Amino acid sequence: MASLKELKGRINSVKSTQKITKAKQMVAAAKLRKAQAAAEAARPYAERLSAVMASLAAKIGGSDSAPRLLAGTGGDKRHLLVVVNTDKGLCGALNANVVKAAKIKARALIAEGKDVTFYLVGKKGRAPIKRDYADRIEQNFDTSTVRDPGFGEAEAIADELIAMYEAGKFDVAHLVYPIFKSALAQDPTVQQLIPVPAPQAEAEAGAADAVVEYEPDEEAILEELLPRYVKTQVFGALLEIAASEQGASMTAMDNATRNAGELINKLTIQYNRSRQAAITTELIEIIAGAEAL
Repeated sequence: MASLKELKGRINSVKSTQKITKAKQMVAAAKLRKAQAAAEAARPYAERLSAVMASLAAKIGGSDSAPRLLAGTGGDKRHLLVVVNTDKGLCGALNANVVKAAKIKARALIAEGKDVTFYLVGKKGRAPIKRDYADRIEQNFDTSTVRDPGFGEAEAIADELIAMYEAGKFDVAHLVYPIFKSALAQDPTVQQLIPVPAPQAEAEAGAADAVVEYEPDEEAILEELLPRYVKTQVFGALLEIAASEQGASMTAMDNATRNAGELINKLTIQYNRSRQAAITTELIEIIAGAEAL
């Protein structure tokens, strides 16, 4: 059984930890408001840009003049998984869930006979993917040098991906990242990034009914918009991971604070019982000594 001194030391140690987790919870809660607002504000723009892309792509269809970012390379043998993780820990199972989704997608593609490589954004996803796919990691992008990764980082990532695509290093790129729903829910998703996915049938039908003239022509506009679309999707993923990180961190720190409180209560009860037992033993010894006299 632990001594009274050891129990008191453990109680003080857990109390110190509780103060830290409580402070981190409050910081994450404050940052969450800003990160959530940024992620939600970017979604309408991305959706509207997708609608414009669908309209233009529907007009071009499968013509030979379609840009390569839309038409593809003509094959789908080589796949690149762009996995977006955080640079810091203490955010629960967020990174583990994103890595899990990436590995599931990788295994499914490999089972189909595809060649799979990884492009990793953020530090926390590197080690677990490297354990299973060390020889398949194509490139890493470090976002730890900036406080809040923004459009500049998204543009740099997108430019690298487009350059790799034009160099023939992959046929299809998939973006793996979490979608922020609440502090309790951040759902990993996998979406095709390059080539830009073909428009849905509903979008094609709507574009066919609309009478729109483009100046310059659709091909020239798409040449300009397709890289911007890729950058916008990557930027959205960075905003979603930022909001997800703060939400998951707030929840994890809240749970840690509660657990610390429960442990403090248990240790305090144990300390009081041990102290009472020590006092009782001491009284018995004093009484026994008095009776001996």
